[in-house]
Amino acid sequence: MRMRFVAGTVAGAALCMAVAAGSAAASDVEGVRAKFREMDTNGDRALQFSEISAARARMFDRMDVNADAVIDAEEMATLKKLVAARQGEGALARIDLAELAGRIDTDRDGIVSRAEFAAYIPDRLLRADANGDRKLSLREMRALKRDREAAQKVQSSKQETSR
Repeated sequence: MRMRFVAGTVAGAALCMAVAAGSAAASDVEGVRAKFREMDTNGDRALQFSEISAARARMFDRMDVNADAVIDAEEMATLKKLVAARQGEGALARIDLAELAGRIDTDRDGIVSRAEFAAYIPDRLLRADANGDRKLSLREMRALKRDREAAQKVQSSKQETSR
């Protein structure tokens, strides 16, 4: 399965996966727990990078609603609405989508395959793996959440200041 770049939609899709896999709203605690249990297939209460990759592959399949191996404009519009609903309207503005797409397309052919999409581990998750064991413990995930919330507060302050 392959996915072509459609006006930056590959990066948007990657952003949506990052949102869905690791940063649901604090008010959705039960949803986060359910997502965690779904992703933690070996039940060790940590997310192996291989489990994250498997979840990303499933997400690719869900994003490609018409199964044409491309995240098209209509599918992307739906994904952008999901991100906006979960993270606020400014979530997409904070990400350089073209740069992100370039990182995911590891063979530089202008197409992101399902395998490339699944294999991509967002930088914030790599940084959160404090001990380098290629999995995220509960402690590491809590630290990731705190860092993300702090970054959102800084971003909100900057937006309010610029108004």
